[in-house]
Amino acid sequence: MKSLSLVVALFGLAALVQPLLQMDISAALLGIVALIAAATTFRSSGISSFLKIFVGIFSTETVVFGLAVIAARAGLWPHYFAADRIPESLPLTVAIFSILVYVVAQFPTVGQIMRIADRYFNASERTDARIWPFPAYTALERRVAIAMLVFLVVINQAEVGVLVRLNFFNAAWFDAIQNRDAATFWYQLLLVFTPWAFVYVAMTVVEFLVQNILVIRWRTWLTDHFVSRWLHRHNHYRISLIAGQTDNPDQRISEDIYRFINGGSDGSNAAYGLYDFSISLISTVTTLVSFSIVLWGLSESFTLPGTNIAFPGFLFWVALIYAAVGTLITHLIGRPLIGLFFQRQHMEADFRFSLARLREYTEQVALLDGEKAEQNILGGRFTALVANFLDVIYRRMRVWTFTQTFGQLSPIIPFVFTAPFYFARKINLGTMTQTAQAFGQVAGALTFFVNYYTYLAGFKSVVDRLNSFDVAIDEAQALADAGPARVAAAAGASAIDLDDVDVLLPDGRHIVENTHLELKAGESVVLFGPSGAGKSTLFRAISGIWPYGEGRISRPEGTSIMVLPAKPYIPIGTLRSAVTYPAVAGTYRDEDIHTALVDARLGDLVGELNREEVWSQRLSSGEQQRLAIARALLMRPDWLLLDESTSALEEPLEAELYAVLAQRLPKTTIVSIGHRSTLAGLHKRQLEMRPEGDHFTLREATKVAAE
Repeated sequence: MKSLSLVVALFGLAALVQPLLQMDISAALLGIVALIAAATTFRSSGISSFLKIFVGIFSTETVVFGLAVIAARAGLWPHYFAADRIPESLPLTVAIFSILVYVVAQFPTVGQIMRIADRYFNASERTDARIWPFPAYTALERRVAIAMLVFLVVINQAEVGVLVRLNFFNAAWFDAIQNRDAATFWYQLLLVFTPWAFVYVAMTVVEFLVQNILVIRWRTWLTDHFVSRWLHRHNHYRISLIAGQTDNPDQRISEDIYRFINGGSDGSNAAYGLYDFSISLISTVTTLVSFSIVLWGLSESFTLPGTNIAFPGFLFWVALIYAAVGTLITHLIGRPLIGLFFQRQHMEADFRFSLARLREYTEQVALLDGEKAEQNILGGRFTALVANFLDVIYRRMRVWTFTQTFGQLSPIIPFVFTAPFYFARKINLGTMTQTAQAFGQVAGALTFFVNYYTYLAGFKSVVDRLNSFDVAIDEAQALADAGPARVAAAAGASAIDLDDVDVLLPDGRHIVENTHLELKAGESVVLFGPSGAGKSTLFRAISGIWPYGEGRISRPEGTSIMVLPAKPYIPIGTLRSAVTYPAVAGTYRDEDIHTALVDARLGDLVGELNREEVWSQRLSSGEQQRLAIARALLMRPDWLLLDESTSALEEPLEAELYAVLAQRLPKTTIVSIGHRSTLAGLHKRQLEMRPEGDHFTLREATKVAAE
């Protein structure tokens, strides 16, 4: 940006030379604004990467279009293009755009939006891309993204230029109709309108294609980015522990990212995201400037109604006041929509999550005859959702009533003000229709806020949800190294040591304290204690995912820990993927999987490895626990922590499985949590959680011989 700012500054100085020599102050305005743009371009090195792209585009256009204007001033413009000279207002306009982007970047709300957008435009990964009909090439993802965005901005500006050209066609065509000039009529229709119309259509088709490619690449990258951060070092788990936790992260990733980029629209409905608002706003401002010049020129000799007082640019000021009043009223009516949209997304996600939970626990609900309770819960959530929906509808109805009334009046107003001049034969029909069209474009651009208010409110709620999710991930990441210190054991050590470990709850309460505990390689240990004593939390601390506590937990480098909870996680898919989780496909041979299932007393499932089902519903609680045992037999961890992992099994089968683990995993340290007294006989060592004041301490109990 600094090099570009120098180029803009040099252009600004060059643009001042001729006006200063001729003492033409109005012509010097371009040079002055260009120098200001050079300063803001220089300072733009520190703004959002996304907005920096727009500063670069507009500053470059300032120089390119400005040089064309200087050439025209110096008489160097080709005479055969005399009718197509660059308007002197064009470089001035894009220079102002460049300055405005820098100014807008300073607003806190814009900063919140750019916090999410910049991730993609700073991407450092390499990717494959292709521009038809050229061969594919490899480039940085951010460069591909920037190239597509620059192309879309430029082609959008070109489309506005075509519309301006068609506006002048409109005037000439209607004048030909009024004058019954057949030759001009057909010339304008066939040789002016037709080619420009086809060019415009071709531009919109190309824009549509490139836009959607950018959107899907952007969404793919941003989704992968958030999923990676969410899952990195157990962030997803720690988010659930943070007070004021972020609700429904699944919705933030699956829906809000898409809505953030382009409203989540597939083209079947109107929806707007950052891309749409950015391009729409640029198009709107470009339209505003281009047609304001046209409108000002058409109405520069208009007089105030009922008088002979000339009022330069009369209709431009009418459009400006009309739009300002409409924007203010729309904001006052629709301001509560932002909060209502935020609440609606939250309620929709909660209702959908409740339905998903009911599907997951359908057997338990049926066994408890809990359908009535579930119906009441779902009904309550849906009632709240409906109430919010009605609030949104009533508020949108008010906004809709005003904006529709406003929209109905807009096309009439320019005819009302131009009619006296037309009937007095001061202007032709073509000029009248051209003026009306230009007024409509200017008023439409000025009422951007009115037309998009509802969508802007919805977009702001999406930004708030994504930012809160992003902040929650940062908070979870900050806890990654919190809790008892996890260090590598001394060289040659073969045990996990817990020294002065103090395990806390998220609210700061102490639940487990111990001075020293050693879990030696190959031994079997059972841990007893009352419910709520913190046994499972201690397992979480040993495994390294619990972020609250003090002390030191050391374990030998290169060793593995596996924790089996009472209710194991079973992904949807084939039985093979369920048994081998979390290993990737192909890690284990089918023979090994068969052996593990047989050893876990699930031999009847060996023939169903390729069958896809919701196995968490197909298998009983005991079968799910045995499937988790099969996973341990495949993984062969150095330490296996069983958190009531056999609680759903009958005692003889439980004893069989412990015997299998001892036989198949002779080098594995097995540590169990349980409440059955029979577990004591299945382990060589026994620990107890004993209450001491407001916490529990870990104490060695009587050693027992394993059967």
